Amino acid sequence: MIKSMTGYGLSIAETPEKKITVELRSLNSKQIDINTKIPWYYKEKEIEIRSKISQGLGRGKADLTIFVDTIDDQNLPLLNKAAIKSYYKQLIDVAGELYIENRKELLSIIMKLPETLKNDRQTISEDEWELISGLLDDAIRKLDEFRQEEGKSIEKDIRERIRLIESYIDEIVPYEEERITRIREKINSSLKQLENENIDQNRFEQEVLYYLEKIDINEEKVRLKKHCDYFIQTVESGNANGKKLGFISQEMGREINTLGSKANDVRIQKIVVMMKDELEKIKEQLLNVL
Repeated sequence: MIKSMTGYGLSIAETPEKKITVELRSLNSKQIDINTKIPWYYKEKEIEIRSKISQGLGRGKADLTIFVDTIDDQNLPLLNKAAIKSYYKQLIDVAGELYIENRKELLSIIMKLPETLKNDRQTISEDEWELISGLLDDAIRKLDEFRQEEGKSIEKDIRERIRLIESYIDEIVPYEEERITRIREKINSSLKQLENENIDQNRFEQEVLYYLEKIDINEEKVRLKKHCDYFIQTVESGNANGKKLGFISQEMGREINTLGSKANDVRIQKIVVMMKDELEKIKEQLLNVL
């Protein structure tokens, strides 16, 4: 089963004092990359929050946002007026020294600086952390369900493109047989133009066979078909992942490239181009596979 790295999970809870919203988004990334935007008094739990997300998502770029709408104003943080005034005085002095006239944005800058807000409560209670933890687990679960649904559409598309590549392998066969006959006739015609009657037919046949062996593509077709089969087997297995499927697609690309270099036929070359096109689309999809 394939999972997408793109997902979204939302979980909301209300208490008599506040409404808490946990929103989790994820996009594709080679590793786990977590960005958090949480209230300052939850910072003490940030390591645990990151650990939960890492274990739940495995891989991807995750953005977590926790909104807290306070119903009871007793727990709202207070402005630290002394710190704000001190920051303002210092910034005014610096603005004067640098001849900066536009000072309208000073307050918004100051409020982003440390210690501008204060709150008597320094830690969150166990009950509140249990609530936040449960909401986070629920958001991760919903995001995972979203990933599974996205994965189904990706898998459907990839399966169809693998099927097309396999069908193109079969389309090569008639052109391959014509190619051998055409190459033999071309070599024979070239020799006749030399007007040399002392041609050793046995040696001629040996040279033709040697040349045909060098451009034979049967082995590449067999290997490409096996890679396609292995790709589908991996998709259907319980441990399918984007990295492994990416490695298999690279091997498929090598065989397709070799087919193209040995083709020596315009019609086969066109089929190889179509194979490459389908493989590139598969690789694009795999960038978003977990």
